[in-house]
Amino acid sequence: METSQRDELSSFLNILPPVDFCCVYGSTLHPNNQDKSKMVDYIIGVSDPMKWHSENLKMNSDHYASWMVHLGGARLITNVADKVGVGVHFNPFVNWNDRKLKYGVVRMHDLVQDILDWNRLYLSGRLQKPVHILVDNLDIEDVNSVNKRAAISAALLLLPSKFTEEDLYAKMCSLSYMGDLRMFFAEDTNKVNKIVKGQFNLFQSIYKPFLEEYETKNLLRSASAGTSHSQLAQDSSLSATRSLVSSLPASVRSLMGKSLGEKRIVSETGIVTGEVCIGSREEAAKCMEKVMRRRVMVSSGRQAVSGFLAAGAINATMYLCQKMRKAWNSSS
Repeated sequence: METSQRDELSSFLNILPPVDFCCVYGSTLHPNNQDKSKMVDYIIGVSDPMKWHSENLKMNSDHYASWMVHLGGARLITNVADKVGVGVHFNPFVNWNDRKLKYGVVRMHDLVQDILDWNRLYLSGRLQKPVHILVDNLDIEDVNSVNKRAAISAALLLLPSKFTEEDLYAKMCSLSYMGDLRMFFAEDTNKVNKIVKGQFNLFQSIYKPFLEEYETKNLLRSASAGTSHSQLAQDSSLSATRSLVSSLPASVRSLMGKSLGEKRIVSETGIVTGEVCIGSREEAAKCMEKVMRRRVMVSSGRQAVSGFLAAGAINATMYLCQKMRKAWNSSS
């Protein structure tokens, strides 16, 4: 991203209370995107959302749905995000500097938990895709390495023994959309392919060191390189499958263990861990997909309700219509 564009995107933070983390994502990152009419998407992490929203209401009350401001203010905003949604409050259709913005505010603890454990597979899914970090006071970029490795492992479990580099990124990108209720009526059905094709070079630059790591472990090997059609191959043995499953977040492995069985492993230091019993690669892949699909479905449903309440009926309807129009255009 060019310095001038980064400075422009960062300048929005000057009108907000201080934040611990901020990144932009979506079409803003497309190399050839010059369309300033498209919405710019931000994820903002703060230590105390209620305190942050309270300060932001004094500075930018027009960013919020009027009913939330009048009925409960920062406490209501935070409660809706935490108890109805998945811990994120979004302010969409914010007008600033001749652009439309959408920003989601999340508690830093919740962000880290989702990145490490996929307990909601919501923002962790977003951070598996290219983002541009503007503020990172707690080194979330480093923490997110765990999330990226887990995404590669999950994608490999769902792929055949041979595939292209583009196939890998598309499968990784699709993880957080499996079971997403919006995909049935309010999302572009070609969204995954558009993300990967539009940001392929970004995916390559982000994931190159991780793919090299998997090659070193003999889990992956490259037959050719340099284009989106680079041929890759993976070890599909049971031992490789166990290695991939061991890289998945603990909460996913735990649910897989309840379905497939789990054996206890005691380390030399006395630490007891569970290992999922794997009879076949296909069985493990189907079980993992079922766990993730269920998790995404619940999160997307909760966030949809939270978003409708938080944005207000008019803004929420506008946003839904915009999404549905894209979905219809992609299917026609």
